[in-house]
Amino acid sequence: MNNSVTNTARLLGAGLRALLVLTLVTGVIYPLVVTGIAQGLFGNRANGSEIKADGRVVGSSLIGQSYNLPLKKGQENPDPDLKWFQGRPANGLGSNSVNTQYKLLLSGATNLAADNKVLVQQVEDAKAAVVKDNSVPGYTVRPSDVPADAVTSSGSGLDPAISPQYAELQVHRIAAKNGLSVAQVEKLVEDHTQGRTLGFMGEPRVNVLELNIALGDLAAKQ
Repeated sequence: MNNSVTNTARLLGAGLRALLVLTLVTGVIYPLVVTGIAQGLFGNRANGSEIKADGRVVGSSLIGQSYNLPLKKGQENPDPDLKWFQGRPANGLGSNSVNTQYKLLLSGATNLAADNKVLVQQVEDAKAAVVKDNSVPGYTVRPSDVPADAVTSSGSGLDPAISPQYAELQVHRIAAKNGLSVAQVEKLVEDHTQGRTLGFMGEPRVNVLELNIALGDLAAKQ
């Protein structure tokens, strides 16, 4: 009986020591090492690819933002604030229905087929809005000028970038709304256009948040 109790105590002690060692290694040492390496070598990425303006974090270079006017009484969807460059539509985003303490958006696509009537109508409405919003005195946008990314959402609904074509289409409207010259705004777009990754992967793109930060700085100097 004593031997049985002793053996059981030894097994329990060995198990407890193993638990403590594994907890220390996997729960403390390993996370600290990984975090230290990440912060040392990839600090910006580890912290969420933050973008700062005026000394504070205003967003992430990986997540798109909306630039809308405050909701008016009776409105369900806000109007775009046309003094800013606009990103892609985000029709696939859902709303948080579990944690009601915070207003969260759920990343996602529409999952609608190309011939779905709802999607077709969304695209047609978006194209009409792009034409209307970006046609200013002396510059008229034609439906054929509107690129695909101006009227379709990405797979995540959170695409932070637009095509150079869509950015350039907005130049005249941005110039008119901010009291800037077309040449000034064109230069902003040119300076913030990123080429293909490694020269062959992906497509040229413009990060909307970074572009709008530069736009705000330029407009403030006028």
